[in-house]
Amino acid sequence: MVVIGGGAAGLSAALVLGRSRRRTLVVDAGEPRNTPAAHMQGYLTRDGMSPAEFLALGREEIARYGVELVRDRVVDIASGFEVTLAGGKTVRARRLVIATGLKDELPAVPGVAERFGRDVIHCPYCHGWEVRDQAFGVLATTPMSVHQALMVSQWSKDVTLFLHTVAESELTDDDLRRLATAGVAVVPGEVAELVVADDRLTGLRLTDGTTHPREALFVGPRPIPQTGLLEQLGAEMQETPFGAYPVVDPTGLTTVPGVWAVGNAMGFGEQVVNAASAGYRAGATINGELLMADLDADIRV
Repeated sequence: MVVIGGGAAGLSAALVLGRSRRRTLVVDAGEPRNTPAAHMQGYLTRDGMSPAEFLALGREEIARYGVELVRDRVVDIASGFEVTLAGGKTVRARRLVIATGLKDELPAVPGVAERFGRDVIHCPYCHGWEVRDQAFGVLATTPMSVHQALMVSQWSKDVTLFLHTVAESELTDDDLRRLATAGVAVVPGEVAELVVADDRLTGLRLTDGTTHPREALFVGPRPIPQTGLLEQLGAEMQETPFGAYPVVDPTGLTTVPGVWAVGNAMGFGEQVVNAASAGYRAGATINGELLMADLDADIRV
């Protein structure tokens, strides 16, 4: 088996396959999506753990079962699942697990990228508790940012939506009513930069020169699915508000026989715990399918 991607989803699939006595190779480029975060939340018994520590433990676990992990990148997949790595190695797989995730493209506001994962965050379920009751800002880049502002009002009653690149005319009457009911202030105008003092976010400065004190800023990164290999293999894709993702069955099987997609390679909303679950499900399904295929082949012989 070849698992492409060594995040939570890929490692989980590899763990199940290794424990099933399947010869398994994990190819990992070492670029996990949650690298900027100091901790991850919402994973039962692992709440608050460093993502780096989580992955290190996962790599140790798969090694116990003979799973090999290489730091490399897949550059081509030929017919018959012949996988070529950037380092020049070529391996042939019976089944593929694509766990290549996605990348977050951040708004081009000075200070956002530098503070992302600290006091510039995007997911209230990941970080809302840690910044609860602080003064929140929400940087609007699409009309969907209204939904984000409403959501984070669960964690603080001091929320300001900075319209930034969204025109006031793009907000619907329902948007305005809900924002008012939730107590969310709305500030028009483009944000020029973040204001930082003593390595802490203290506010947002608009292009008109006004500064608004804030302690935490929620942004909505543009997700860029890393699904090039799936497209190369001919997997059917479907457009979503968060990019194009493969059509999969409940186990992660794509429309290409023998190819599974798991984690953020199959959908935007897969948190670490979801990704690990998807990897487990795919690994167990692959092992069972291969077992029956081999038995049927022996019967025919």
